[in-house]
Amino acid sequence: MSILWAIIAGLVIGVLAKLVIPGRQPIPLWLTILLGIVGGLIGNALASAFGVADTNGIDWIRHIFQIGAAAVLILLVTPLWARRGA
Repeated sequence: MSILWAIIAGLVIGVLAKLVIPGRQPIPLWLTILLGIVGGLIGNALASAFGVADTNGIDWIRHIFQIGAAAVLILLVTPLWARRGA
């Protein structure tokens, strides 16, 4: 069940990261999900490093770190993916 939640969270984080980035990112949905999962893991690590690992209520700062990390990953991977298809 945790794998299913990781995929769902990766999808949400990846799509939100793509919405934050201006312009179009021509990468497939599976890659968006994968980068969202990795961004979520990196965001969790950053939140722990900055001491915001456990908060009451919704972890907004953790989610900002996750979406930011996924956005950076998408920005790095998109040119490589576009070059691959050319």
